[in-house]
Amino acid sequence: MVGFDPRAQGVPLSAQEAALAGSAAGMVTRALISPLDVIKIRFQLQIESLSSAAPVGKYWGVIQAARRIHAEEGLAAFWKGHVPAQLLSICYGAVQFATFERFTKLVHDKTVLDSRTSGVHFLCGGLAACSATVACQPLDTLRTRFAAQGEPKLYRNLAEAVNAMWRSGGMLTFYRGLSPTLIAVFPYAGLQFFFYNVFKRLLASQPAAGKSQENLKNLLCGSGAGMISKTVTYPFDVLKKRLQVGGFEEARVHFGQVRHYRGLVDCVTRMTKEEGMRGFFKGLSPSLLKAALSTGFTFFCYEMFLDVLREFKKDHQR
Repeated sequence: MVGFDPRAQGVPLSAQEAALAGSAAGMVTRALISPLDVIKIRFQLQIESLSSAAPVGKYWGVIQAARRIHAEEGLAAFWKGHVPAQLLSICYGAVQFATFERFTKLVHDKTVLDSRTSGVHFLCGGLAACSATVACQPLDTLRTRFAAQGEPKLYRNLAEAVNAMWRSGGMLTFYRGLSPTLIAVFPYAGLQFFFYNVFKRLLASQPAAGKSQENLKNLLCGSGAGMISKTVTYPFDVLKKRLQVGGFEEARVHFGQVRHYRGLVDCVTRMTKEEGMRGFFKGLSPSLLKAALSTGFTFFCYEMFLDVLREFKKDHQR
């Protein structure tokens, strides 16, 4: 079970080992879901409608977008920004899971609350995600910009991107979109851990026939939790992406209309006026698919790597 459990059997693991398992889970998951992430970001940043009935924009459907990106930019385009994205996943997974394990243990040690309840998991999951977001936001901004640019590339490598962004706006450039990110990440991650806990408890009454079936349960629980939490908080993700590419308009001119937003309120106001409420849900389809796979594989891999670490420590102690 994810989170501190005072009645758990087996060898206890430290926060450092939880961080290691979280990093490994993030790395594996990122490599698998990168193509969906690129398509989702392209959709989120497109000003024009995504409707296939009146295709006025560059992209209007998942299959159409995938074909167009492949035709214009090649197969490697689906892993644009993969280096900062992998660094982001490794860093985020480490901070989030290590902090979550520490917070749930703190609840058990310092309060009368049961650390295994869904409510505690919601609170600790949200706080852990906020900690990870602040630590990893610069990598998220870099990943978004790499995924957003077309051909020819404005940034050819990570060092060039960091240098250009630093010159254009200093450290604050790397934290564009932090406000909507923090507003969204607490309920998003909190709901992930909350529903994962709920689904795991619901399935606990049906004992798994073996380890493979238990792993499948983890995957399904994570997928369901990811889809629910993503749907609830999706508009904030769109706002974050729009703000992260501020000052990056030169790389977006080949994709259609571009906008420069003065901040979160201006972004919300102009999107509502120009694109309507549907604008805040652009890219939801690939995002839900990505959330199901990403969250499912993250929890699946995390619990799997925890089991591997426990077995390694058990063998080492003999």
